Amino acid sequence: MDGLSLDGRFISDTVDGLSEELISVNDRIWSLAELAFHEFSSAELLMDKLKEHGFEVEKGLAGIPTAFKGSFRNGNGRPVMAVLGEFDALSGLSQEAGVSVKRELKERGPGHGCGHCSLGAGSLGAAIAVKEYLQSTGRDGTIIYFGCPAEEGAGSKQFMARAGAFEDVDFVYTWHPATENRIEAVHSNAIMGANFIFDGVSSHAGATPYLGRSALDACELMSVGCNYLREHVIPEARIHYAYIDAGGTSPNVVQDHAIVRYEVRAPYVDQVKELFHRVSEVARGAAIMTGTSMRCDLSMAFTEYIPNLTLASVADECLKEIGAPMWSDEDYKLAKGFLDTYNAEVRERARREIAETFGEERTEEKLNKPLDDEVHPFSRDRIKLEAGSTDVGDVGYAVPTLNINIATACLGNVGHTWQMTAQACSSLSHKGLLTAAKVLALCCIRTMERPDIIEAAKEEVKKRNGGSYTCPLPDTVEPPLDTY
Repeated sequence: MDGLSLDGRFISDTVDGLSEELISVNDRIWSLAELAFHEFSSAELLMDKLKEHGFEVEKGLAGIPTAFKGSFRNGNGRPVMAVLGEFDALSGLSQEAGVSVKRELKERGPGHGCGHCSLGAGSLGAAIAVKEYLQSTGRDGTIIYFGCPAEEGAGSKQFMARAGAFEDVDFVYTWHPATENRIEAVHSNAIMGANFIFDGVSSHAGATPYLGRSALDACELMSVGCNYLREHVIPEARIHYAYIDAGGTSPNVVQDHAIVRYEVRAPYVDQVKELFHRVSEVARGAAIMTGTSMRCDLSMAFTEYIPNLTLASVADECLKEIGAPMWSDEDYKLAKGFLDTYNAEVRERARREIAETFGEERTEEKLNKPLDDEVHPFSRDRIKLEAGSTDVGDVGYAVPTLNINIATACLGNVGHTWQMTAQACSSLSHKGLLTAAKVLALCCIRTMERPDIIEAAKEEVKKRNGGSYTCPLPDTVEPPLDTY
């Protein structure tokens, strides 16, 4: 960071001054480890911090109790810029902080296996730093922190976008804990999910099975049909399922009620809708075959995420200026400990990825010191389809949006694991989230100074969405606060 500009130095010093507070926020959210739509204490903590720093806070966005925004306006309030914060955990990933040995804090308890504690805290730092910049310089502008729950569940950003939360925003930056420092060059899949609820007739499975109509049979036949469907979809598509209610534990009772959840993915939301219709038809056929009734409870859908190339050109320079996190020998040692916990297959995958990123000649070096200490340039030619999905895509179809990856974990790390939970409350995530706060804040103030960039970014969105955002869920679908 020796070559920082004046505004870069201001942002860096401001975030450094907030470091203890931001790390405390990260660690507190990590310890709370609240699941999707139930992040009540985490959301309150973030809202309290925003209020302490002079933001006006509005909660309950889009009918979601833990969705909120904190706004600070200076002068005429234009442009309006925003950062996204997430803070939900995952089930079954409880783990002691900062240790490279699997050690649950609570048996099968929740844990921050995707690092959203750091995402929320880092974005908070960015919002406060931009607010301080506006006040210090007297520049016009508004900075908004959007608190976005349930990214690991049914999502919230599509409901927020549908409710118009982003309508007056000029541009949005966000970030995600990662293993590398780069603008995320990823086209994520769109996704759609629902509970398929089958109801039949119970009966004694030994004496009078012919009087029963099995809802569990319907679920299983739906699975058979979907398995045959897999051959006849595009290669990029994915079909996932899980039994939510298998109808009880007594095999001598014909199950009169069962629920199976299906999620389908494809590169574009139109493809997802078509595939979801085909899966729904399979479910209808299963109900006909078993003499049961079927209800489809559609409750989640994300639009695909594609990076805004105009914003990427600004963010690439800001990331280069701020630079990668500054790792210590202890950090490298800790990261090596985590990498070594993975099996041979994962370590071999890490080796290939390291060789591709850093070059074959540096592979052994990076395997022994597995933290990214560089900034990798963005190239629009290297954007690739990724099988995962995120509700950030819906923000990107409503307003210019860009996601930035900052290293908070060892090279080769696998997300949604106990290893990620442990690293999310360690020096690795602490340094990563502070770096992310600086990068996001600098991106905001550099973009606000370029009306031409803002306009070009908006035109890019218009070409993609046809002129306005369309939510992939019907207006009748409400946030599934307790059902998904």
